[in-house]
Amino acid sequence: MRVGIVGTGLLGSAVGLNILKRGHALTAFNRTKSKTAELQKNGAVIVDSPKDVAENSDIVFTIVKNADAVRKVAFGDSCIACGKHDGLVVADMSTINPAASKEIAKEFATRGISFLDTPVMGGPNVAITGELVMMVGGDKKIFEKYEKIFGDIANKVFYLGENGTAHSVKLAMNLQIAMLALAISEGITLTRGASIPPETFLQILNSTYFKTGMSENKAYKMIKEDFKPTFTLANLKKDLDTINEAAQSFGLRLPMAKMANSVFKDAEENGFGGLDYTAILSYLKEHAKI
Repeated sequence: MRVGIVGTGLLGSAVGLNILKRGHALTAFNRTKSKTAELQKNGAVIVDSPKDVAENSDIVFTIVKNADAVRKVAFGDSCIACGKHDGLVVADMSTINPAASKEIAKEFATRGISFLDTPVMGGPNVAITGELVMMVGGDKKIFEKYEKIFGDIANKVFYLGENGTAHSVKLAMNLQIAMLALAISEGITLTRGASIPPETFLQILNSTYFKTGMSENKAYKMIKEDFKPTFTLANLKKDLDTINEAAQSFGLRLPMAKMANSVFKDAEENGFGGLDYTAILSYLKEHAKI
């Protein structure tokens, strides 16, 4: 299958490498061309615009920062829509507001292009082996036609319904990530304040029903202050912005999401944005004392 990727950051690059390993032809574009070097070395064709990606692909995955970035690569200069051909499908793997996803889907439809939401759970470490979890929203017939490539990218794929549904669930999932990171970080901070080794806290937590993948794995990197980013704190803060915007559009109040957003915003403003999102622990270490 001819696959395209627009946006080859940490996740996009890992997804692309996996696609190449699976034997698909890959065409890729990134605004910063140096971020495509690894893909090119492994056989991807690197082009100069999203239009070029579309012209050479059956399905194009957009993996960019936010809805504005999706719109820009989709409908701006030398855009994906500019490279339209019969059967072209666009699948958005970014994390965006479901309302924005619906608007983008409608705009693509007016141009005769099918659009799916395909956000994923999991970082580059599992993307490179095809072990992501994918949520899909949009036309079911288009989903079924491209189900094989989705199965190559993710080992669990959930079709959820119309455009916007997958991004709604993705936001709910990223809210869990933020809350877990805060809960573990405050638990570690509290036990350290009581002069108890954080390893003791984690050992007890992980012997109970309340253990998580984060507490069993990433938490041990956190206490060693290993914050090499797989998903940056700035990106999670951006997603918390989107979560609160989406909640408001649904007529909802999410008090904890609002509080989490405030904490991550302050952490970003204090210089932690470029680190892994679990560096919220390091922020708390500096700012928890009364």
